[in-house]
Amino acid sequence: MAQVDRAFARIDEGLVHYRHAGIADGPVLLMLHASPGSSRGLEPLMAALTGAKPDLRLIAPDTLGNGDSAPPAPDEPEISYFADRLLAFLDRLGIDRVAIYGTHTGARIAAECALQAPRRISHVVFDGIGDYDEEMRALLLDRYAPEVTPGEYGEHLIWAFNFIRDQALHYPWFLRDPEHRLMTRAVPGGQEMHERVVELLKSISSYHKSYRAAFAYRASERLPLLETQATFLDGQAELPVLKEKLRKLAASVRGAQVVEVETSPQGKAAAIAATLD
Repeated sequence: MAQVDRAFARIDEGLVHYRHAGIADGPVLLMLHASPGSSRGLEPLMAALTGAKPDLRLIAPDTLGNGDSAPPAPDEPEISYFADRLLAFLDRLGIDRVAIYGTHTGARIAAECALQAPRRISHVVFDGIGDYDEEMRALLLDRYAPEVTPGEYGEHLIWAFNFIRDQALHYPWFLRDPEHRLMTRAVPGGQEMHERVVELLKSISSYHKSYRAAFAYRASERLPLLETQATFLDGQAELPVLKEKLRKLAASVRGAQVVEVETSPQGKAAAIAATLD
């Protein structure tokens, strides 16, 4: 596997942790992870990309409030806040122009970065972006990402384990009936479960902030405003609730393309490399 290194950069909120790989002076692909984890979840894709497009410089920060990054300053930040802070992170690294790959929460942040600073974003690759009707949006905001306080008897440890496991079984995770059961995803093995839970526990008191911002984000209203080149990845094992709206969202973005991809890191890497070429 290709070498993936780690570093920190300081912005006003504190330290932003990030992973990086590839050519130090190459064109930058900024990679934004899904909730509730961290850039650790992007390591297999980063490794695949170094093989598929070795001229890239890959930078994958932990979103504020996730992984090893500092928490957001506001109590209820919006996606626009996370985009603004990401641009500040790029400033700190001395990087002016990037392409962005974003998955789930990261895809929403990527969209807002392109809207806030279109000159700085050459291309956006969306992986798992969707939108919700108002009933589902209200339900997700109310129940999906509860605020968790570490308990003196460790009850938050049990909650975190079951939260991560239930996400692999149902969507939303708290509706545990056959109608909401996921049939296209494997339950992670013991080691992967452990690593995902550890990443969540690092930010247990702030993980919910980016999640709630993502659920509140109205992609169907914001994406048509994009002027940046955009590609939408249609993954074989994506959540059905996202797949069914993907092409409608893509059609609302001028000049956007939809690319069907295998769910494997190698499949996604090949699609991203071809898009950036």
